[in-house]
Amino acid sequence: MPPMPSAAPPPSAAANSTTNTVAIKDFAFAPASTTVKKGTTVTWTNQDQDAHTVTSTGSGGPLRSPTLQTGQSYQYTFTTPGTFEYLCTIHPFMTATVTVTP
Repeated sequence: MPPMPSAAPPPSAAANSTTNTVAIKDFAFAPASTTVKKGTTVTWTNQDQDAHTVTSTGSGGPLRSPTLQTGQSYQYTFTTPGTFEYLCTIHPFMTATVTVTP
């Protein structure tokens, strides 16, 4: 008898792009690109042993976390559509984006 099909859809790259949680681990933001709807709160959680920040690139961006130690989180609610680039100011090679749709 053939196996019963699973009720859960298979994972896909698109599924990861709509999450409202971002892990900070292995000196990277995961996922590196996140898409959310306007009004969504995104939570970043530091899972590394080193401290990190979540800070908008350029001047005037909305993301300005304190230094996050291991296990600490930062939340921001996006109220304006657009693409928001951010980085870790301690490790500027760590970059990512949040795209906010209407």
